[in-house]
Amino acid sequence: MSLPYTASFVRQHTHELETTLHTSAYYVQRQSYEPNESVTQLEHLCEHLDIYKEPLTVRNTGIICTIGPACRTVEMLEKMIINGMNCARLNFSHGTYEYHAGTIENVRQAASNFKKRRSVAIALDTKGPEIRTGTLKGNPNGEIQLKKGAEITVTTNVEYKEACDDKFLFVDYMNMNKVISAGSRIYIDDGLLSLVVKEIDGSNILCEVENGGNLGSKKGVNLPGTAVDLPAVSEKDIMDLRWGVDQGVDMIFASFIRDAESVQEIRKILGEDGKNIKIISKIENHQGVQNYDDILNESDGIMVARGDLGIEIPPEKVFLAQKMMIARANRAGKPVICATQMLESMIYKPRPTRAEGSDVANAVLDGADCVMLSGETAKGDYPIEALQMMHLIAREAEAVVFHRQLFESLRLYTPTPVDSARATAIAAVEASFKTQATGIIVLTITGRSAQLVSNYRPRCPIITVTRNAQVARQCHLYRGLFPIHYPGELKLSSWIDDVDERLNYAMNVAKARGFAKTGDSMVVVTGWKSGSGFTNTMRIINCL
Repeated sequence: MSLPYTASFVRQHTHELETTLHTSAYYVQRQSYEPNESVTQLEHLCEHLDIYKEPLTVRNTGIICTIGPACRTVEMLEKMIINGMNCARLNFSHGTYEYHAGTIENVRQAASNFKKRRSVAIALDTKGPEIRTGTLKGNPNGEIQLKKGAEITVTTNVEYKEACDDKFLFVDYMNMNKVISAGSRIYIDDGLLSLVVKEIDGSNILCEVENGGNLGSKKGVNLPGTAVDLPAVSEKDIMDLRWGVDQGVDMIFASFIRDAESVQEIRKILGEDGKNIKIISKIENHQGVQNYDDILNESDGIMVARGDLGIEIPPEKVFLAQKMMIARANRAGKPVICATQMLESMIYKPRPTRAEGSDVANAVLDGADCVMLSGETAKGDYPIEALQMMHLIAREAEAVVFHRQLFESLRLYTPTPVDSARATAIAAVEASFKTQATGIIVLTITGRSAQLVSNYRPRCPIITVTRNAQVARQCHLYRGLFPIHYPGELKLSSWIDDVDERLNYAMNVAKARGFAKTGDSMVVVTGWKSGSGFTNTMRIINCL
């Protein structure tokens, strides 16, 4: 838990933060628009990529960081915000409610310590309905060795729950013997160990060790190709979700979603108090991929969770699933996150492998709205360096995107007729290309207008001004949205003056962050009167 802060400490610390944050590569990002008359993707790649030039645009991809012992203090969280963390992820596979409450308090304290409070989203990642082995006999913290070719009995007999050895291995999925068949494979500990099922005898499943190695207690189990019938939401998940509602989290990362009904069940659990919490479905198994379109339709967003997915489906198919899921989410206008092992080697080393750098870049090029760091920030030796590297790679990758072609593709897939808000969003993005605008300013209440603009992937940042703090935080899910929680009170007497004040506020922020300078073209999206649902106006202004 964070220590209480005195008023004098906060004032002094805020000054120090405001002095240092402008030196970060994330907060101040210069833009330099050059005309791009390329007709094809090939011409764009041949003529406009140069490793000796700075990226032309700001980083539009969101970065989600898992919070753990390596970065949980207020001071470290401040540094992460300065260096580009947009969303803090809490992994409920580990930790107590007291621990997570302390983390939430620290994140909010760190965000509020700046002179102008930062909008940092908080995501609760559920444990989900997973399968685990039992505890080793005699030494729960030790390991046993499974040798290739040896026989071992996997059992649901609770007598072996705390008495596992190299002959009998307990698993906590009681229906396992009913859904698995001879010839099936059982993967343990992220696929490091594999067993082949030979025979099923009641609660015992006789297996042969295919890939051996050391096995510890309570390791994860995957059953690729087997249709499991675990409940969509465990009892622990239900308690965690209700706790998250009470804590005011902004989004749920729902683990092991297999069908649309699972999402509906989570929405019911969140109830009226949690109706505004975004549900991001994690696709981690065969069933999730098979039912992807239904899950996408029911969810607020998608996470391509490649850890378990890479065990459930063949490794050579993972990139296909990633590209398919991201593309369909883009087409549907839903935010999509790419996650797991993106900069894994940076847990222990200050630089990533070349393959990891390419992996992050390709996720951005595929169309991911956000990329995620897991162990790199939660337990790694270099959490800040990993975040900085993620920022730099994402920004460079975005310079490769042929935005004109991407915009035309997305517009082509938009069914007609469209409502006024979507039509205005399309017009705003096209105008931003034609005028080489350095930003699109969107005044919004619910965030929908800004999200529609994001759907069509403008090259420039979308400066999103809202009075709703939660909407501002949730905007980080969408590529290109730079949310501003506007502090001013609504002026009922003069709506036009209120619009002008918010526009001036947005322009000042854009100039402070280096996005724009006086005289630059900017596109503005507003409604025709006060309230939500009236967006129909697009105009072009010069930054004051």
